[in-house]
Amino acid sequence: MRRTYLGEFEEVVLLMVAILDGEGYGVTVSQALEEHTGRVVTFGTVHNTLIRLEEKGFVVSELGGATAERGGRRKRLFRVTALGSRALQEIQQLRQELWQLVPPQSLQLSSL
Repeated sequence: MRRTYLGEFEEVVLLMVAILDGEGYGVTVSQALEEHTGRVVTFGTVHNTLIRLEEKGFVVSELGGATAERGGRRKRLFRVTALGSRALQEIQQLRQELWQLVPPQSLQLSSL
């Protein structure tokens, strides 16, 4: 089976897009990242990552309706593709397999 390799930040952004279920765009993904991980990232970083994920085929985007709060501009909404969903499932499976291999004593804190 061919593994899908994503950087850690790409993986987290892809997960946020999945969580937002078609309602994710740069601002909401940034807000969700901060809310769920405590990680503060700039809009530009998230936007560039979303574009990169789209180029790789993990997400697709479409323009939403124009809103007055955005001065009539439309939001670019992202959703996870079948490839993106498969990548997340493979990553989750790999992480579970690796965690099963960790001997319990190796994670115990020892006092020095």
